[in-house]
Amino acid sequence: MSAEGLTSVESRFTVAETIDRLADAAVAAGMLIFARIDHAQGASDVGMALRPTLLLIFGHPKGGTPLMQDNQTVGIDLPVKALAWENEDGRVWLTYNDATWIADRHSLSETSTGFVAALDTGLAGLVKQATN
Repeated sequence: MSAEGLTSVESRFTVAETIDRLADAAVAAGMLIFARIDHAQGASDVGMALRPTLLLIFGHPKGGTPLMQDNQTVGIDLPVKALAWENEDGRVWLTYNDATWIADRHSLSETSTGFVAALDTGLAGLVKQATN
């Protein structure tokens, strides 16, 4: 189901509940919420239909800055983004960029390995809290 570099996890909650749970878990972990974008509302505003689709942008400079110090282009993929969306069968998914894929995409050095691993582990934990 996932494209290269994306991880998708099925959620037992609605799109809105999934994003709310993810935001709550991120804040509890000391992260900042930068934006919440309702793509379905945007579509509706221009007279188009789109199943529920919400994007959450979140993170913390302590985690992202070392990666950007290694290669500033990683800033195009940070802060972290997670997309909750409903498929045509009514199932809800939470999709995010794999941290290792981000590191490979930006040719991060071995000095970033620990930060990338922490990001990967942290994201997996937050996603589990949001979807289960």
